[in-house]
Amino acid sequence: MAGKYMASSSLPNPRGGSSRSPILLLTFSLLSLSVLLFLFSVLPSHPDPNPSSNLNTFRPESNFVASLEHFLTSQSPGSRPIRDDTVGSDDPEAVKKFDDLLWQREIRRVYEDPYHPAATSAIRVYVYEMPAKFTYDLLWLFRNTYKETSNYTSNGSPVHRLIEQHSIDYWLWADLIAPESERLLKNVVRVHRQEEADLFYIPFFTTISFFLLEREQWKPLYREALKWVTDQPAWKRSEGRDHILPIHHPWSFKTVRKSMKNAIWLLPDMDSTGNWYKPGQVSLEKDLILPYVPNVDLCDAKCFSESESKRKTLLFFRGRLKRNAGGKIRANLMAELSGVDGVVIAEGTAGEGGKEAAQRGMRKSIFCLNPAGDTPSSARLFDAIVSGCIPVIVSDELELPFEGILDYRKIVLFVSSTDAIQPGWLLTFLKSISPAQIKEMRRNLAKYSKHFVYSSPAQLLGPEDLVWRMMAGKLINIKLHIRRSQRVVKESRRLCMCDCKRANFTGP
Repeated sequence: MAGKYMASSSLPNPRGGSSRSPILLLTFSLLSLSVLLFLFSVLPSHPDPNPSSNLNTFRPESNFVASLEHFLTSQSPGSRPIRDDTVGSDDPEAVKKFDDLLWQREIRRVYEDPYHPAATSAIRVYVYEMPAKFTYDLLWLFRNTYKETSNYTSNGSPVHRLIEQHSIDYWLWADLIAPESERLLKNVVRVHRQEEADLFYIPFFTTISFFLLEREQWKPLYREALKWVTDQPAWKRSEGRDHILPIHHPWSFKTVRKSMKNAIWLLPDMDSTGNWYKPGQVSLEKDLILPYVPNVDLCDAKCFSESESKRKTLLFFRGRLKRNAGGKIRANLMAELSGVDGVVIAEGTAGEGGKEAAQRGMRKSIFCLNPAGDTPSSARLFDAIVSGCIPVIVSDELELPFEGILDYRKIVLFVSSTDAIQPGWLLTFLKSISPAQIKEMRRNLAKYSKHFVYSSPAQLLGPEDLVWRMMAGKLINIKLHIRRSQRVVKESRRLCMCDCKRANFTGP
């Protein structure tokens, strides 16, 4: 009976069904619409085509020690490559086979891409899988000795702090080998087949090995690394012209790097005086200048605003007062400026206490003096930039990072050494800079500072990003020199090497 009742109740009511049916239909329709609206509100309208965009919500890590700690401790035993790229035997046909594979890939791009070889796509980089003694072991050595050691260089600089300043090799490598889902940069991609590569990255930590190993250890390690790389068919094919070698400290790899002078060196400067690099080893055409890793914290937008009214010091300098080579000008500058009202000159080092003192001083100053040191450049320039302090550069031989992209005249005052040491000249010049010009330059500093902060993940317009933008401009010339070297008869015609023209000359 119940079944019959339910069935009969579902039939139209001859008395009230005609009036209630539209109401029930409307109620059901509204309920269905509400459910659909709810679903659309909680579900994405379309999948995110760029999963790495979610990385923008994470705060990038710019502290080297913190980033390295996370990098090493997050590496599971299975995350490292099982095999490496060590060449087992010398196959005389390997170079020719590799060259043929590259040619096949290149010719396809020529015919299929109407814009090739213009830099319209990401640079393809092959990262060598080197044995751990060249890579992970050295990073672990730094990590395990960072807190316990009080090592200093011969000129009194804390060793580990010095390594941090030159840790560009870590920041670039960590970004290149990160999973694509964790990367933001799209102008460079890591490829896993050598024949697909435009460039080859050599992940040997030359600065860590030099400063943390004994001479009896790093000298043979350097020779091993040299042989390991130069045994590669890709190296032999190009004689290293498409290989990237990070040697950011002037002492890095110094005993053997002359055998790799064709490679693209990542440098802090060129030092064309010849004190650090021999003639023909470095050039603006071949190599790339990278900024030091700043010793001080970034002065962000809030810091810029709050420090505006606190900048009472006209000119600030903290560092070593006695230096060699081009840095001898420091003694003359200090004699001229010491004791002058509105000028702070202080002896200091790059230790933790020195970092805090430098950061406070730069954030209270309008101008920061940046004279040459043992080399034309120093980390102090980039400390000043990220502190919002207008750099005053007195270093006639200085080459600057990413100058094909950035116009340093908008944030820096350049002063010749001859003018700087004239009695009273420098202070008169600085006092002649109008408040409007100072305000404009500080506004530009706030924009430029992001270009000098290394981080993980690497950020758009950060130094890692600008490295690959500059590399893109070099690719055509690299390929030109590779092909020219392969076909020129060396006995009858001189190869155009770096030393066949005046180094780094700009002019008519």
